[in-house]
Amino acid sequence: QVQLVESGGGLVQAGGSLRLSCAASGRIFSIVELGWYRQAPGKQRELVASITSGGSTNYADSVKGRFTISRDNAKNTVHLQMNSLKPEDTAVYYCNAHTTMGWSARDYWGQGTQVTVSS
Repeated sequence: QVQLVESGGGLVQAGGSLRLSCAASGRIFSIVELGWYRQAPGKQRELVASITSGGSTNYADSVKGRFTISRDNAKNTVHLQMNSLKPEDTAVYYCNAHTTMGWSARDYWGQGTQVTVSS
């Protein structure tokens, strides 16, 4: 089992910045990738950014150049620095841990944190 606890959401004006954090605990040795997803009302959950245990990153086209994902392996945390926020970034943001154990794989999710960007 892996537990994920997010923090850092809130309300910000367009053009502003927020930093999300996610602390992982439990079977952290099984985590191969950490990521942030978001879900806006009436829309499907989508990948925002991810980072592998080796440090490789992946971003949605809509956030490239504005968001930065980073990982602190010593503290078992992953951060999402969000700059130049837009109203369309408004969503519930979820931390995700992709784990493998032998031949099996499993995803874990945090409880979600609301990000609201006002115009």
